Amino acid sequence: MKSDLAPAARSSSLGTPLAREFFNRDPRIVGRELLGKILVRREGRQKLAGRVVEVEAYLGKDDPAAHSFIGPTPRNQVMFGPPGFAYVYFIYGNHYCLNVSCQPEGQAAAVLFRALEPLAGIEAMARHRDVVIGGAGDLPKLTSGPGRMAEALAVNRERDNGKDLTSTRSDLWLADDGSVPEAVAATKRIGITKAADRPWRYLIEGNRFVSGPRNFR
Repeated sequence: MKSDLAPAARSSSLGTPLAREFFNRDPRIVGRELLGKILVRREGRQKLAGRVVEVEAYLGKDDPAAHSFIGPTPRNQVMFGPPGFAYVYFIYGNHYCLNVSCQPEGQAAAVLFRALEPLAGIEAMARHRDVVIGGAGDLPKLTSGPGRMAEALAVNRERDNGKDLTSTRSDLWLADDGSVPEAVAATKRIGITKAADRPWRYLIEGNRFVSGPRNFR
């Protein structure tokens, strides 16, 4: 892992970093409670940030869709490590996906970040994605969907896999500004074929930055 396991929490203008114990739980609980939190990327003196509006939970040996289903490998090792660390993988040969590890060390699980509502650093996000934002209606182009979201924050495996998402000493972390969603929906997971019927996709109901179906199933 790439930073101290027990860093001192420090607040910022975007909220207070989430504690490691927040992630030391069932990913289905963590996933629901991550909605409304803020994912922050620091680039020099600038911060790029977005509110988490959609996630999916992935368990371990009992979840055929999880990378950890086959047991520990060099690729998925972060999932078996301490909670609160970034697990980044490359998919379909063209984009990265960002997850956070959950549960105690040795019990593999993770939450996949599927979409953010941009809050800060929007111009930088647009540059990373090489898209033109003509107005508020274009903002979902930036961070709606796991691949877009990762690209907007310049997330990749070499740079970010294994980073501590509970510490502002990292350049990628999760913060809590006290925001609580009014309504949360749970649906089937999407974009997968194995165990796709399990209702472990969580989203802020009605949020326009959510990717894919936005209703209960």
